[in-house]
Amino acid sequence: MKTTEYFGYTRNRADRQNIKEEWIQHVIDNPEKEVIQSDGRIKKWAYIPDAGKYLRVILLEDRETVHNAFFDRSHKEK
Repeated sequence: MKTTEYFGYTRNRADRQNIKEEWIQHVIDNPEKEVIQSDGRIKKWAYIPDAGKYLRVILLEDRETVHNAFFDRSHKEK
């Protein structure tokens, strides 16, 4: 999994240390929702049953480099 330096930095935050790489890959491969930001980055969401929450993954324009990943408390199921 390709990541940005920023992702490596934020990965050390206490609220993000328990996010598994396989969950991130699941969101990338099977998003329930996808939005392209004005800067070209791609936001993807998917529900993670083991965590009981929605995980948001932000990809760079190349659609493969992970810039950010976090549990999205504000995301609501359709």
